[in-house]
Order: sequence, then structure tokens, then C-alpha cells
Amino acid sequence: MSSIIGDHGNMVEKADRLLVDIAQYSLSHEIKSKEAYRIARHVVMDSLGTAMLALRFPECTKHLGPIVPGVSVTNGTRVPGTQFELDPVHGAFNIGTMIRWLDFNDTWLAAEWGHPSDNLGGILAVADYVSRNRVAEGKVPLKMRDVLTAAIKAHEIQGVLAMENSLNRVGLDHVLFVKVASTAVVTALLGGGPEEVTNALSNAWLDGGSLRTYRHAPNTGSRKSWAAGDATSRAVRLGLMAMKGEMGYATGLSAKLWGFQDVLFNGQELKLARPLDCYVMENVLFKITFPAEFHAQTAVECAFELHELVKDRIDDIGQITLTTHESAIRIIDKKGALHNPADRDHCLQYMVAIGLLFGDLTAEHYEDEVAKNPRIDALRNKMVVVEDERFSRDYLDPEKRSIANAVQIHFKDGTETAKIECEFPIGHRRRREEGIPKIAEKFQSSLLTRFPRKKVEQIVELSLDQQRFEETSVQDYMGLFVI
Repeated sequence: MSSIIGDHGNMVEKADRLLVDIAQYSLSHEIKSKEAYRIARHVVMDSLGTAMLALRFPECTKHLGPIVPGVSVTNGTRVPGTQFELDPVHGAFNIGTMIRWLDFNDTWLAAEWGHPSDNLGGILAVADYVSRNRVAEGKVPLKMRDVLTAAIKAHEIQGVLAMENSLNRVGLDHVLFVKVASTAVVTALLGGGPEEVTNALSNAWLDGGSLRTYRHAPNTGSRKSWAAGDATSRAVRLGLMAMKGEMGYATGLSAKLWGFQDVLFNGQELKLARPLDCYVMENVLFKITFPAEFHAQTAVECAFELHELVKDRIDDIGQITLTTHESAIRIIDKKGALHNPADRDHCLQYMVAIGLLFGDLTAEHYEDEVAKNPRIDALRNKMVVVEDERFSRDYLDPEKRSIANAVQIHFKDGTETAKIECEFPIGHRRRREEGIPKIAEKFQSSLLTRFPRKKVEQIVELSLDQQRFEETSVQDYMGLFVI
């Protein structure tokens, strides 16, 4: 433990080391990696593009706009792709929900899983709000480089916490790490110093965490699509409270009996697996060509490869062997009825069946109209899921970080296809140069679902130029996404 979080009555205690380390990193660590900034720019593009795609789905858009109809905020947060101008707390909920809705934004896989770009809900909301108010006061606005720096740091905090601290093992959802990471960086963006950031962080941990109930049968539901928006929104609220002088709790993590570690983490000490810098941003996983829970991405690629071989022999299939890793079995190995899109996009068998049948996978494939197709469940019922221990080891190896799957089709006549294996999905760092151009293509095609071609060309041209992008003010860039 270290440092002091302000003198509030009897609270003159040293702060938990983890709180101080995260606060110091958020405020003072210099990011020197050009690669991290390059990837961060693509993360912002990818997240905003995915958010525009989500606007096509009424189940998402029903969550958008002010809580009280008709309320607007002068110099507030603009919600991309809409005419809403909101307070930054609810603006963060709106943007975060849009980014996460289709399960098509970036991913980090470790002892805990998650989607670090979820933090952009809070980062973009606060950056736009702060920048617009600075301009209104005659001050210098924030630049998009400030957004990239905050994104790199939020990715790092969430991702490094996830490397050795498994929330899922105690039944908590990964969005707790979103709330913690967002709280640190948005409080810094709001102008907070060490005391404010540390105070806000302590309150983020004291909130506890959401249960994973909504991600698992028999309760899988749409909350998993707005949970990250909720977490990053809460972070903005805590940051704003800290900026008004709200106190923190020095040993909120380590306090015996009542601290987070004893109450919710089985007495285990929370730890950082490595020094905080930019490792996570440089190694983050993109979902580029189709929306699917990341543990299934390579399995779906295998299914696409097998599509031409089996599309005319579906009824001849006797068994389908899916070889995978332990985490995939724990999260997305599902049998029986699937009740909604949230259930289907976290079912390994459903995603592979779609790939085999159609040679493609889109968000629409998870909707009820497609799910009625009897061939999907017929194929699911023929699937056997087995673990390859090598796949499981390589998944956890920090030097490899594979997400391997294999698919093999066995026909009723005794013949079989080759066992198609894929270790690294196209969004993996090992396939970065193959994937980067496709991120730009995905960004452009996503924007075209919302904006006229001329505006899309303007946004894409600016977004692909690293120097121009970084030098553009936040309010000018976000203004390009206003309807």
C-alpha cells in the first residue's frame, strides 16, 4: 500500500498499491510506441463503424437518447449517427451500448475475457464534452491524440488486470474491469489529479461487479449488449463526483472482511501481471469480417473453408467434430434451445452451423427469422465438442495467445473431410498486416449504412491519415458523425 487519498475525518490511511499504480499510470505515463497509436486509431475507427451498424437494430436504438424524452444539453456529448446531445454520463451509456451491441468490437482474451474498446463509450463522451466546453470558454480543445492516449491506457488497465485476475471464476462479469479502466482515464480527461483519480477508482471497485448471469443459460439475454455501456457510464459519473471533491476509500480492495478482495474475490489479492505500458493495445484482437464471440472466430473461419465441400451434402453428414480450447467449452459450448440473438451469438455450434450452411456470418444470422431454419439445429445436434490440451495451453501462452479451433465433417458413408485447423483469427496480431486493410474496408462499409457516400469518403480519408487524425480536435471529428 502507498500514498494518501486526502484527509476525510478518520480516513487518513495509505491507499492500496493497485489504486495508486493505476492512477499514476493514467496521469503521468508516457506512451512512446508508434505502433500502439496506429492500432489505437484503428480501434477508434472500428468501434465507431460497429456503432453505426448497431443503429440498424431497433433493440439497440430503443436504449438511445436522453432518459427523459426531449432533454438536450448545451455543449454536451454528441451521440454518433444520431441527433442526440446528452450529458456525458448518459452519452457514455449511449455510445458504449452502440459499440458493444453487435459483439463486433475488439477483444482481449486471458484469465478474464473482455472488450477493451468498450471503454470508448466513456472516453469519446467525456472527450467531446470537455473539448466543446473548452472551445466555448475560448480555451484549446482536446485533440484526437488525447483520445488515442486514453484508449491505449484504458486497454492496458483492463487487459493487464484480465491477465491474472479471473472474475468469471467467482461469477462476476468482465465489465467491472471496463468500469475501473474507464474511471481512471475519464477522470484524468476531466482534469483530475492523483487524489481525484484514486478516489474515483476506489469507488469503482466498491461498486462491486455485475453477475455473469445474463451471459449464461438459462438467463442469456440482451443485458450483455448494454452492460459495457452501463459500466463506462458509471465510470463517468464517478469521475464527475470525484472532481467535485467526493472522498475515496484507501483500503477498499484490501480491507479485511469488508474489502473487495475478501467479499467478492475469495480473499485473493488483485494484481497487475506486468508493468503498465501499451502491451494490450499492440496485441488486441479485432473482429473484422464477421460478428462472433471471439473464442469461436477461428472455428467459423474453418466452417467457411468447408462450406463449398459440404453445402450440397448437408443431409449426408453423420457427425461434426469441433476441437477447441477449454475457455471456449466453458463459455460457448451450448446444447438445447437458444432463445434470442444474445444466446445464439454465444453458441459455438450455432456459429459453426451458420458458417457451414451459408459460407458467411452476419448479425442478421442471429435473428429469429434465420434461426427458424431447421437445418441449423439439425447440424448442431450432430456436433461433438472436444478439447485439445495443446490449444488450451497455447491460448494462455503470452508469447503465442492463439485462439485455436478445428472442424472435421464425418459423412454417413464413412468418408470424412480433412480436419481444418486455424490457430490465429484474421484479427490477431500475427495476421495484422492482412487484417489492417480489412478494418478500413469494414469501417467504410459500416459508415455507408448511415451516411451519404461523400461524407463517408471525408471521414475515411481523415481517419486513415495518422498525423491529420491525431491533430484533429475532438469536437471536429465527432461532429463528422452528427446526422
